[in-house]
Amino acid sequence: MSDGVVSSGWDVLDASHEALRTAVRAVPADGWHRATPCTDWTVAQVFQHAVGDQIGYAAALTGEPGPDFNPFAPSGEMEGVDPVAFLEDALARAAKAWAGVDRDAAEVPVPVPPHKLSPWSGSAACGLDAAVHAWDIAVATGRPSPLTPELARPLLKIAREIVEPLRPRAYAAALAPEQGDDDVAVLLRHLGRDPRWSA
Repeated sequence: MSDGVVSSGWDVLDASHEALRTAVRAVPADGWHRATPCTDWTVAQVFQHAVGDQIGYAAALTGEPGPDFNPFAPSGEMEGVDPVAFLEDALARAAKAWAGVDRDAAEVPVPVPPHKLSPWSGSAACGLDAAVHAWDIAVATGRPSPLTPELARPLLKIAREIVEPLRPRAYAAALAPEQGDDDVAVLLRHLGRDPRWSA
């Protein structure tokens, strides 16, 4: 990857990081307080949560400190924050941590139940978090979805592996599939999101 972007070496995670990067860079100055598909959270709160989660995944792998705030109670306060720098620091930490993972390891530590996953599953779980919040931020700010069918397919695989124990704290109840759903819509409904949500 170019532009000083750190690659994790895991395709799904790198694509998910790029989706989040794209969504965050497109947030307009007046967009941080807009409503999102995450009920009760603004764009700023979803963004802070997503940043905290990436730091949390890195910390689980490296033993370094986790985020210095609670990602499940984000303040939404953005005064004095450079969103791009705040995000890039977290993405670089996560990418470096995953780049150092032994691909032949039976399992690696992760910050979500069951707290240990295979290296592929763990990296994809980290990606799932980034990608779905990229979608939240993009649709909340009127931008195109950063999720592609190619990315949604592996993300659905990991979602089916890890999401159930995380409901209702991290994900709403799954929505029923609808005729004509593509891979992105199937993933979003599994995560309790309406693919047609708009601000």
